[in-house]
This record gives sequence, structure tokens and C-alpha cells, in this order.
Amino acid sequence: MKKIVVIGGGTGSAVTLAGLKKYKNIELSAVIVVSDNGGSTGRLRDEFGFLPVGDLRQCIAALATGENEEEIRRLLLYRFDKDSSLQGHNLGNLILTSLESLTGSASKAVELASKIFRINGTVLPISEDSVNLVIHYDDGKVAVGEKNLDDPKFGGKKIKELALDKKAKIYSKAYRAIADADLVVLGPGDLYGSLLANTLVDGFAEALAENKKNGGKFVYVSNLVTHFSQTHQMSARDHLLEIQKYCQRPADFALINDSPIPKKILSIYQEANDYLIMDDLENKEGETQIIRANLLSTTLFKAEKNDSLTRSLIRHHKDKLAKALLKLI
Repeated sequence: MKKIVVIGGGTGSAVTLAGLKKYKNIELSAVIVVSDNGGSTGRLRDEFGFLPVGDLRQCIAALATGENEEEIRRLLLYRFDKDSSLQGHNLGNLILTSLESLTGSASKAVELASKIFRINGTVLPISEDSVNLVIHYDDGKVAVGEKNLDDPKFGGKKIKELALDKKAKIYSKAYRAIADADLVVLGPGDLYGSLLANTLVDGFAEALAENKKNGGKFVYVSNLVTHFSQTHQMSARDHLLEIQKYCQRPADFALINDSPIPKKILSIYQEANDYLIMDDLENKEGETQIIRANLLSTTLFKAEKNDSLTRSLIRHHKDKLAKALLKLI
């Protein structure tokens, strides 16, 4: 039995988890960011004051198994599209918010939901503390709130530093999942909003350091394209250097997709000033081992009605990514 922990947000982590959950010799955990404040999640967070549940919900849906797997996934991902006070809300978010109210904490809510939906794995918030991202740009401007990372008015700006608006402590079970894992997977996902936000809680770097001491491996899964309001003009090496800076540990491996993305898809991204991430990485002895493989899904993602957030059109293929990750252990 090998222990794998996937760290990130909702969309990218869900792809990784969906691919890995099929393997019986894997003890799978997801450690998920809790600073989201956009879309349905942001509305519920503002109204009830609970931890954000959207990314946690996506990972629970991804880990659903059994004969009712598809029905559970559709239930958790269902978004209300009629003109009402529920328009834009996600049913899974409402369920988790209700469970959070009943149990008194996000971690207990997720544990209960995991039992109800009989998922194949464990989903954990990175922290039980309610926090917001503070984004410092190199031009001196400061924005508070993760949703600003998708705001076009901040497009093209270089992020100088990412912080939290107050101290937060790593959730004890998340610490142990990271420290005891045979393989720690960071990504794919938005570099600052989904990945590096996890590293800002007290205890994260220590958990990753203990993992290394225990002989665990650390892999970064690179995104496919840049994000205009987060990683504009950043190369693969730029991404990797930011990972090392915030994690306080260089990745042992970096997985890079080497399958070409259709020009038609790239042109759609380019209209939003998003571009293919330039692969400028080299394999050097003693540094991160670069692994290139066909990791691309050929299925285009279709946005849901009344989803106010921008979603990736093209993503990693869950099975290709899972096989590449399993080769590392």
C-alpha cells in the first residue's frame, strides 16, 4: 500500500484524484486550499461565515465510487440555473454548508459527507482557520481575496508576494497526510490561488520537510497554459522556482505535458491573453528531474450555466496523469 497526497484546489486536484482512485494499492488523500472567496463558495462564505467548501466538494465528487458513482458526482456538481435566490449556487456546496452548520467545522462536515457518499479516499482542508489571500504586486498594489486572481483588471501584473490576512495553522490530519506520504503531488492548478495558497499556513513547510526526512517524494504537475491575471509570461522554470520558494523544498520531479495543444484551442486562450507555458526546463544532476509525457485530455470542458467563474477549456487526462505519477513510486 502506497500513500499519495494530492495538494491543490478543486479542478486540478479532482482530475488527479479521479485517475488515482482506481488503483487498489493506493491510500489516497487530498489536502485542499481554504482561501477561496469567489462564485457560489464566496456567496455562502459571506452569508454564513464558514470555511469555503467549493474545492472540497469537487474532490469529494471526484472520489465517488461504486455503482452510484455517476449519480453522486452529478448530485454534488449540480448547479441551479433558474432565476431564483439559488441561481448560480452548487447543490454540493449547499450540502457541505449545511453539514458544516450541523457539525460545527468544515473538517467534520467533509468527514461526514465522505461517509455518506462512500468516497475512495480522504479529503482534508489545509487549515480549519478562516483566511483570505493578500496579493502583493510588483507595482505596489495590494488586493485582498482569492477572487482577485481572476479579475481582468489585475491582468498582466506580476505577483511579488502572496500572504494571508492573518495567521493560520495547518490542520493536524493534513500535516500527517503530507508528512507520511510516499508521494506528495502539487498540481495541476492555478499557481497562486490553488497551489501556493496552501503553503502559507503555519506548519506546511515543516510537514513537507518531515516528508523528505521520511523518504517521501515531491512532484509538481505543471499547468498547460499561463493565466493572464496570475502567471502572465511565466515560463515553466518560473513556475518551478516559485514552487521551491514557497514550499521551502525543491520538487524531486516536475511533470510536463509534451503533447501539442490544437491551434484552435490555443487561439481561444490567446483571446484572453493566456498562452502555452514555455518549457525552458533542463535535466541537471542534483536538481528537479523533468519528466515529459503526453498528459493531455482531448475532451473540451464545457462551462455550466450560471457559473460565474472562469474555467479551463482543456485539462490533463486523468488516466494518463495517474499512470505517470505511479511510475514515480
